[in-house]
Amino acid sequence: MRRAVVTGAGAVTPLGGGVEETWAALLAGANGAGPITDEWAGALPVRIAARVDDGFAAGLGVPERRARDRAEQLALVAGREAWADAGTPDADPTRVAVVVGTAHGGIATTVAMQDTLVSDGYRRVSPHTITMAMANGPAAWLSLDLRAQAGARAPVSACAAGAEAIGQGRDLIRSGEADVVVCGGVEASIVPLSLTGFARVRALSTRNDEPQRASRPFDADRDGFVMGEGAVLLVLEAEEHARARRAPVLGAVDGAALTSDAFDIVGGDPGNQARTISLALRSAGLDPADVGLVHAHATSTPVGDVNEAEALRTALPSPPPVTATKASTGHLLGASGALGALVALLAMRDGVVPPTINLDAPDPDVDLDVVTAPRATTARHALVDAFGFGGHSAALVLSRD
Repeated sequence: MRRAVVTGAGAVTPLGGGVEETWAALLAGANGAGPITDEWAGALPVRIAARVDDGFAAGLGVPERRARDRAEQLALVAGREAWADAGTPDADPTRVAVVVGTAHGGIATTVAMQDTLVSDGYRRVSPHTITMAMANGPAAWLSLDLRAQAGARAPVSACAAGAEAIGQGRDLIRSGEADVVVCGGVEASIVPLSLTGFARVRALSTRNDEPQRASRPFDADRDGFVMGEGAVLLVLEAEEHARARRAPVLGAVDGAALTSDAFDIVGGDPGNQARTISLALRSAGLDPADVGLVHAHATSTPVGDVNEAEALRTALPSPPPVTATKASTGHLLGASGALGALVALLAMRDGVVPPTINLDAPDPDVDLDVVTAPRATTARHALVDAFGFGGHSAALVLSRD
């Protein structure tokens, strides 16, 4: 089996407009959350989110800004950064694939065009509505941009989508179906319907007066997550393909697993989550003791964090240091697993683990070594897990080159 190595990365997050800006902000303990200033937010129970600065789209052409949903724009910007970071591989287009996961796709377009239809009539609805709203839009536009003809896949597995996409990318490399895969996740769903829906199931923090302290993974006083948005894309290559062109290698995706809890549409099953982690380790040919770092899903929900901690303690009897960066970025939903993978790779590259902020009173039911200040690491292998509504459980094992 061929090994899938990482040769490029791109990111647009609430902390910055690129990989290194986001990374520096994470190490500094920065926070991307703030109040939602749109007029519609005043009527909602949750009025905070972690948004990407609108300037991210400045480099896009006018047609791209007019005829692409925000999620599609985010994916294009992050994808282009990743491709450039990889040195713009000179690869046969029939051997290049794209896999971009998402939870909600172009929901902002769906909501806006529904409102337009009701208020102004069907003639005012954009002819680009379908191509802007479809969940496969980010993958499709990125494949057009890169002329990738080995497949444009779009896993829609809620908050596990980004991790699933990277796992699919690894599989495409290992099976020989592609030599280069641009993969990761994107989300842009900070709209009234999404916020209200999550608020109705009590998944969101209601700390409207202190947005930067609202997301509190593993803290005893946590009350839900902060909605975030962004995109993270990685370029995976067959190792021999990357070596042949002397491409710098950031790391490797050595293990991946995807399972379904078959337990509850919203709540996760820690037993199956632990099984997913074990399967990912098995696929990497590693033992639990080989894992030197965990990037946890850790959404800051009361039940979810405890379930995940139980899963980690079961799969990794002596859990290594754990970091949970959603406290800084908010929850990027379909992009969150991809962001976790990027953070783990950068932590191993630079030998430092970014902190989990806002952890003032650790929940005694968690019982993990959660990193709360930048900490040196010599980890050679890292685990990233991601769990989504619907019982989607995903795990990745990443290695230093």
